[in-house]
Amino acid sequence: MSTSALLKKIRKIEIKTKGLSNHIFAGEYHTAFKGSGMAFSEVREYQPGDDIRSIDWNVTARYNAPFIKVFEEEREMTVMLLIDVSGSGNFGTKEQFKRELATEISAILAFSAINNNDKVGVIFFTDLIEQFIPPKKGKSHILRIIREVLAFKPKGGGTDVGCVLEYFNSVIKKRSICFLLSDFMSKPFEKPLKVTSKKHDIVALRMHDKREDSLPNIGLVPMQDPESKKIIFVDTSNKKIREDFTKNRLEEIKILKKTFTTSGVDLIDITTGTDYVKSLINFFKTRQNRR
Repeated sequence: MSTSALLKKIRKIEIKTKGLSNHIFAGEYHTAFKGSGMAFSEVREYQPGDDIRSIDWNVTARYNAPFIKVFEEEREMTVMLLIDVSGSGNFGTKEQFKRELATEISAILAFSAINNNDKVGVIFFTDLIEQFIPPKKGKSHILRIIREVLAFKPKGGGTDVGCVLEYFNSVIKKRSICFLLSDFMSKPFEKPLKVTSKKHDIVALRMHDKREDSLPNIGLVPMQDPESKKIIFVDTSNKKIREDFTKNRLEEIKILKKTFTTSGVDLIDITTGTDYVKSLINFFKTRQNRR
């Protein structure tokens, strides 16, 4: 992609996603992801009805009158985007590739975060840790993230979700909001997911294309694995092959959903070529109701 074409695409994504973030997701994000802790604000005189457990005994003794500590909810959070940039993201049969879908959603989440005065960081991963962008604030930082997602050329070919979760735990110590964007065509990662979910607030977003769930009946077709680059010929006119493919795919999805459920992690399914806005709003509202 040429520099001018890249800049044009970045601008297009910025206009679309920033608008959605400002006018649709601002309130939902703010409510769904409140600060996770309380920070000391001030000391004031005790008033009838105040919780006696909040009394500051040192100040009380000094002034010979009861004073209490006042705490405020910590508003600033760290938001981390863990983005799968493996080869399988370069697939899509409905208007856009999975990677393009992940780019737009990442931009919406990032703009929503900075509107909430949160810091945003990114980890790009395949079966390797490709790049770590430390959390920062500001529009220029978000535009850099969008540019990197669009233009990034990974070294790895496969997908290892467990690897990125372990790395994430090692570089981000403070509890944070973590959005994990992938198609999750990865080897098992249940153990690191459980460990990470105890330290951080994780939301998984599965980028998906409907053509990944079934085979069309179009005869003998050469198919290439976008990650391993291996090519095989599949006889899609064979009914049993089509049925087995669908059956295996459904079983994979069932296991994947169970992995997230048992780890207490929210999973949002987002399909290429569909209106992802509705899926995100429904998630934010459901999350808001649980708080």
